[in-house]
Amino acid sequence: MAEVSGRWVRQMRRATNELSNHVIEEAKRLVTETAELIYSYAVLNAPTAMIDGGNLKNSIEIDYKDGGLKAVISVGASYSVYVEYGTGIYAEDGNGRKTPWVYYDNKLNRWVVTRGMRAQPFWNPAVDKGMRYFASQM
Repeated sequence: MAEVSGRWVRQMRRATNELSNHVIEEAKRLVTETAELIYSYAVLNAPTAMIDGGNLKNSIEIDYKDGGLKAVISVGASYSVYVEYGTGIYAEDGNGRKTPWVYYDNKLNRWVVTRGMRAQPFWNPAVDKGMRYFASQM
């Protein structure tokens, strides 16, 4: 009787380990799919201005950590927050500058007058899409 019980415990332990490994591999797959979805959607929807030559799109990166159980997606362009939420009179939160301003643009080689820039969301929609996908698959 003890031999049957011992065999049953070993089989149960093996089955539990196999299930655990399967769950971990599926979690890694889902993290990868979600990260790639967010990355692709953000790159697709990030605007490309003639003066930046696609710098915003090119600054989006994925870094996998913890053996693939975690993914960090980042946007390296320092101005990405302004693209996402707008500036000046167009700022989404309403706290943007209310008067026009002038600055010299070295790339255009001239003075520019602006009242701000409308929001061009690319990041939050990508994250929202990724969160919905992850929740539906998990």
